[in-house]
Amino acid sequence: MTDVMTDHVLPDLHSGALDDLADPLLGDGARAAVHRQPLQGAAQQAWLAAAGGLAAVADRVAGAYLGLALGDALGATVEFMTPREIALRHGVHQQICGGGWLRLKAGQVTDDTTMSLALGEGLLHGAAASDGRSLDLGEVAESFLTWWRARPVDCGNTCRRGILRYLHGGTLQGPPQEGDAGNGAAMRVLPAAIATLGDPLAFTAIALGQARITHHHPLSDSAVLGLGGLAQALIAGADEADIARRIERWQAAQPLFRHAPYPGRASAYVVDTVQTVLDAYTRHDDFRQAVVTAVNRGDDADTTGALVGMLAGARCGARALPRDWLQRLQPTVREAVTDQAAALLALALQPLPGEAR
Repeated sequence: MTDVMTDHVLPDLHSGALDDLADPLLGDGARAAVHRQPLQGAAQQAWLAAAGGLAAVADRVAGAYLGLALGDALGATVEFMTPREIALRHGVHQQICGGGWLRLKAGQVTDDTTMSLALGEGLLHGAAASDGRSLDLGEVAESFLTWWRARPVDCGNTCRRGILRYLHGGTLQGPPQEGDAGNGAAMRVLPAAIATLGDPLAFTAIALGQARITHHHPLSDSAVLGLGGLAQALIAGADEADIARRIERWQAAQPLFRHAPYPGRASAYVVDTVQTVLDAYTRHDDFRQAVVTAVNRGDDADTTGALVGMLAGARCGARALPRDWLQRLQPTVREAVTDQAAALLALALQPLPGEAR
């Protein structure tokens, strides 16, 4: 992920309706709790039955998280390259082999995956501290700070700036800025989507709250909610007709995200990212083909690969992911995302204290 912006005309920062929705949810001070309202009892059982059962949901959750890591690892090799440069060097880039500008080991991932893990860790810590009653954006910010202090292999400028603002001022969001229309908040939304399955108010609050720690722009907000919402729908077993309708409604509300015909840009500007992700995801039913299509667009290929992998992995489930790619993914990464995926799903299904299952 990079925060290099392109020469696109951005909308008026003060015209976004999402600003009015998100800010009151953040609360005051550096410890903003978002109360959970999970499905309980019969309502939860009905949701699970409609989604195909707990095993099917768990498989899709794992597929989404592993898919994100696979797309990240594949795309990192060709990040910042043009499609022509990729074709000259690799033909069609379709093997997880490391390298790239970060000189990664084969199967190593970048900030798309590691910052997602940091978000998930913060959500789990906040839930544990409140006996499952709430999720704490302050814990998320602390987790991002811990991640940054550990010297990750990559950290975008906007993410770094937001983390440092929190470090020095304790604030969970900065003022709206045009430079915040990058993809760094959207790339890590998956843990928020998993932890709030069946809890739409908490999803909105947590997805936007974690985003605003580093990115405060209506286009970023829309991408976070749009991509996270698609992931939730796929995990719940939505069919392709339903997903197509959701994409159509999202693009009607935010026409800049329309991807057909594909404009051909895959930069970290969140509009380019969303268009590339939706183009690759809707063009191919097969996981491998969808991710390969995205990363061979080049530019911010680790993030577009990760987000296509998230959606395509949620669609097909972990058991249908390419075995050869999974074997190339670093074992520590594979274990971390698998364990956290299970823990976040358990949190989403955890009843509030005193409530019967």
